[in-house]
Amino acid sequence: MEKLEYTITIDAPREKVWDILWNDTTYPVWTGVFSENSRVETDWQEGSKVLFLGGENEGLISSIAAKVPNEYMSFKHLGAIKNGVEDYNSEYTKQWAGSTENYSLKTVDGKTVLQVDLDVTEQDKDYFQKTWPSAMEKIKELAEKG
Repeated sequence: MEKLEYTITIDAPREKVWDILWNDTTYPVWTGVFSENSRVETDWQEGSKVLFLGGENEGLISSIAAKVPNEYMSFKHLGAIKNGVEDYNSEYTKQWAGSTENYSLKTVDGKTVLQVDLDVTEQDKDYFQKTWPSAMEKIKELAEKG
């Protein structure tokens, strides 16, 4: 596994950026970069199960490893879901199970610095290097809108 890191400065308060990241209206907008009709199913509580799903009801099964509102969210990826079936044991899933994806928000000079770091496999690295910068720009655009 390799860790990738992305950082962007957003001219909006942390609370607004946090809301953009995790509310039901804007989450599908910024994550649409990764998967059309992207959505998430969770109660957003620390320790809870999270289903990150795309248009075909396929995606990741994760848990919220840590949550500090308006500051930090950490997901631990546990498995995959395909055709409605949860997979924790295939060779593909075992390659990245246990990887993390972390979101940190800090206030610097009245703006929010959003940092995202995630563990990736070699086979997924190019995909994320292409899509994460676009996702970060989309988060910035949504947060800085009126």
